[in-house]
Amino acid sequence: MKVNWNTKYTTIAVYAFIVVVLSIIFYLIVSEVSLFKIQVNKYLSIFQPIIIGFVMAYIFNFILEFFETVLLSKIFTAEKHRKIKRIVGIVLTYLVVALLFYLFLKFVLPQLISSIMGLVNDIPGYFTAITNKIGEITNDFYIGEEYYDIILAKWNEFVEYILRFATDLVPKLGYLTKAIISSIWNIALGIIISIYLLLDKERFKALSKKMILSIFSEKNANRIMVLVNRIDHIFGRFLSGKILDSLIIGVLTFIVLKIVKMPYVILVSFIVGITNIIPFFGPFIGAIPSFFIIFFVSPVKGFWFLLIILIIQQIDGNIIGPKILGDSLGISAFWILFSLLVAGKILGFVGMIIGVPLFVFIYSIIKDIVEYRLEKKELPRDTKEYY
Repeated sequence: MKVNWNTKYTTIAVYAFIVVVLSIIFYLIVSEVSLFKIQVNKYLSIFQPIIIGFVMAYIFNFILEFFETVLLSKIFTAEKHRKIKRIVGIVLTYLVVALLFYLFLKFVLPQLISSIMGLVNDIPGYFTAITNKIGEITNDFYIGEEYYDIILAKWNEFVEYILRFATDLVPKLGYLTKAIISSIWNIALGIIISIYLLLDKERFKALSKKMILSIFSEKNANRIMVLVNRIDHIFGRFLSGKILDSLIIGVLTFIVLKIVKMPYVILVSFIVGITNIIPFFGPFIGAIPSFFIIFFVSPVKGFWFLLIILIIQQIDGNIIGPKILGDSLGISAFWILFSLLVAGKILGFVGMIIGVPLFVFIYSIIKDIVEYRLEKKELPRDTKEYY
C-alpha cells in the first residue's frame, strides 16, 4: 500500500511511531549500557583489522599525497605511468613510516621505559624529602598545630594517590604492551588492508559515490557527498596538522630542556608532544604531570619548566600552529572544552583527539540548517545582528 505523505494524520502517525521506536531503543541502551558496550566491543573486535587498516590508510594518505604531488609528479608525468607512480609513492610512504617506527623503538622507547622505571623507584625518596621540607617550613614560620595537621593530612592524601598511581603504572604498561603484542596479527592485517586501500583509493571513492547515488535521490546524494567531503577536509586538515605540530613541539621541547639540563627530558618531551595533539587545553594537560615529575627532583627547575612551556606554547599558538593549521577549528574555546569533556568521557584519550573535529563537523551542519531557515524567513544570518 502506498503511503500518502501529504496526508496530515498519516505523517503524524509515522513520525510518532519513529519517535516511540527510537525512545525504546534509547531506553534499552541506557538501561543495559554495560551489555551494550560488551556487544559493541565484540563487533569492533571482529572488524578490528579493517578499522586499523582504514585508520592507517587515512593517516598515511597525507604522506602519500606529499610524495605524489611534490616529488613523483615531476618524475612520472605521463598518465600511463600513474600506476607506477602510485606504487612508488606507497613504497616511499611505508619506508618513512617504518623508519619513524624504528627510530622510536631504537632511541625513544628505551629512554621512556628507563625514565618511567627510575621515576617509580625514586618517588618514595622524593616524597620523604619534600615531607621533611614541609616540616622545616612549618617550624620556621610557626604555623599553628591545627593548620599543620590540615596541611600534613592533605599532603599525605596526595602522596598516597601518587604512590598508588606509580605502583599501578608498571602493571598498566605491561598490560598495554601485552595488548599490543596480542594485536600484532590484526595490525599486520591492517597494514595489508591499508596498502590495498591506498593502491586503489580512487576506485573505492568512485564505488562509494556510485552506491550513494543508487540509494538516494540525486539531490540528497549530492548533499551526502558534500558532507563527506566536509568531514574529510575537517578531519584531514586537523589530524595531519596536529600530528606535525605536536612532533615539532615535542622536538623543540626536547632541545630546550636538554640545553637547560632538566631531568627526565625524554619522558617530559614525549608527554608534552603527545598531549599537544589535544586542541587548546592539551599543553596544560601535558604540563601538569610534567611539572610534578621535575618538581620532585628540583622545585626550582619545576617552576623554570613552567616558564619554558609557557614560552614554547606561545610560539606554537602564535607562529607554528597558525602556519600549519590555520583556522581549522573556527569555534570558540567554550565549544572546544565542551567537546573535549563529552568525547573524552565517552571515548577516553581517543575521544579527546577526535572529539573537537567531530564537534566542528556537527556544528557546521547545525549552522547550515539554522542559516537556511533564517534565509527562508528573510532574517539576517550574521550573529552580530542579534546582539
